[in-house]
Amino acid sequence: MPQLRLSFAILVLLCAFPRDLRADAEILNVSYDVTREFYKDIDAAFSKSWKDKTGETVTVSQSHGGSSKQARAVVDGLQADVVTMNQASDIDMLHELAKLVPADWQTRLPNHSAPTTSTTVFLVRKGNPKKIRDWSDLVKPGVGVIVPNPKTSGNGRYSYLAAYGYAIKNKKTPAQARAFVTSLFKNVPVLDTGGRGATTTFVQRGIGDVLLTFENEVFLIKQELGGENFDVVYPSLSVLVENPVSLVDTVVDKKGTRKLAQAYLEFLYSDEGQAIAIKHRLRPRSQSLLAKNPEAFPKLKLFTVEEVFGNFKTLQKAHFDDGALFDQIMTELHKTP
Repeated sequence: MPQLRLSFAILVLLCAFPRDLRADAEILNVSYDVTREFYKDIDAAFSKSWKDKTGETVTVSQSHGGSSKQARAVVDGLQADVVTMNQASDIDMLHELAKLVPADWQTRLPNHSAPTTSTTVFLVRKGNPKKIRDWSDLVKPGVGVIVPNPKTSGNGRYSYLAAYGYAIKNKKTPAQARAFVTSLFKNVPVLDTGGRGATTTFVQRGIGDVLLTFENEVFLIKQELGGENFDVVYPSLSVLVENPVSLVDTVVDKKGTRKLAQAYLEFLYSDEGQAIAIKHRLRPRSQSLLAKNPEAFPKLKLFTVEEVFGNFKTLQKAHFDDGALFDQIMTELHKTP
């Protein structure tokens, strides 16, 4: 009986204190694989901001990999409180396959729930020995192109879309655009599953003449892996990459973390969050901050996914579903002697 009374007393005391004084909170951010460093800084800044506001200590755990692989992992049960991806189709997947988010998830935050943008650029070896200037140079014989697999990586998918869109915007027919992309992938010696794996192949293994990757990944490579060894090439035209985010509703409601997870996503739009994006060469939505950092982001000619492909659902079916155009291209290349 004394032990029972003691346990009851402890329970009463715990209930008397606010949640932030009783226990720390934790959320999981499942993201694509070239954002590790960005979200490491975001997580530290958000945790401090939350602590200052509420007194609660927050831990934000991270999971990174190929964007589509990550989305599939969440569908299969990975308990993400939030997902921070690089293409809307990966978050649509959470609704379509498991009803983890509502169909209208893009309406819940500004800019279609995409707090940052990027684009696909080229990283070449110092001095650009193959004289790679634009997409048309990537299909020349003897040019080794490193790009992750568009079936598993949003990074690779945007490279595919940029190449196809370049052809269409230069008044090529869909058949000619397909032939152009086929020629490009003929020059790809290995398809890594994610952007970071492709970076390792190009930078550390020394394979290929050009790496197709996000603008922010190029900055990171030059900063951390030896900028003196590489040059950045901005093509004449590229694709606008929007980086959408969302709560995973079924998870946050089960764990009771909706308020915290929502605050985390909203922090990405704050001046502090946008400034961290700039530090990592992700293009901010804040036009005032963008205008103050012209040296960080060269002006580019970009097209949107909607301009060329209609929307992500349409392009997924036409280009990336099993048996769709990309699979047909790879089958064709594997048959080629």
